[in-house]
Amino acid sequence: MKLQDRVIVVTGGANGIGAALCRRFAKESPRGIVVADLDEANARAVADQIGGLAVVTDVSREDDIVRLVAEAEAHYGPIDLFCSNAGILVLDDPLDQVTTTPNQSWQRIWQINVMAHIYAARAVLPGMLERGSGYLLNTASAAGLLSQIGSAPYSVSKHAAVAFAECLAIAHGDQGIVVSVLCPQAVATQMMDNVDQGQNAAAVDGILPPEAVAAAAVAGIAEEHFLILPHPQVAEYMQRKTSDYDRWLGGMRRFRRQLLGL
Repeated sequence: MKLQDRVIVVTGGANGIGAALCRRFAKESPRGIVVADLDEANARAVADQIGGLAVVTDVSREDDIVRLVAEAEAHYGPIDLFCSNAGILVLDDPLDQVTTTPNQSWQRIWQINVMAHIYAARAVLPGMLERGSGYLLNTASAAGLLSQIGSAPYSVSKHAAVAFAECLAIAHGDQGIVVSVLCPQAVATQMMDNVDQGQNAAAVDGILPPEAVAAAAVAGIAEEHFLILPHPQVAEYMQRKTSDYDRWLGGMRRFRRQLLGL
């Protein structure tokens, strides 16, 4: 998809990858960009920089996403590209366990990292299907293809996000709907501030600036690739995983012991 003259919505657009996406998309001369986020001040700051529209949105609430879509379309017209980008990280608590994280933490990450994608697709798909065209870009993570040592909730929710995107692509690809999942490893965002870098498996191939991830997203959208991998090494890791799952699990156990000092 070419982004010129397109109407674009980005959730989680006030900071990190979302803000970088908004700024990078603005260089493609779209019709309009909607910056959606709970962080009203930064959402408005990004929107002001790019001449876009800020809409305060809690993506864990379906009615908020329905309202977001309505406001975006009232302001700019039909949405061409919806970037369901907002996400959170919940670490295992304690870090060497995967079953003791409280239920409320699991539920919160599930609402934001999974249900928000479902709510977004439910809100925009009818119009896109009627027009016979539309693009959904869902930010997941390399953890959704591999795993995230130290965060079972993150790994599980991101796997689910990738699976839902696959379902969308399979079900609606013949109806003019294009779906991509953006799956970086470590990115220099606020989320990374909560992780001990010595124990961060995602940082093994370096930490990318958000701008590099946004550039990869634009390139992937132009080619309409399902998997957009800002860290190209992830494709090789996926091949190793699927070619010999047991060997891969053994390697991940060794890597976990190394990271956590076990």
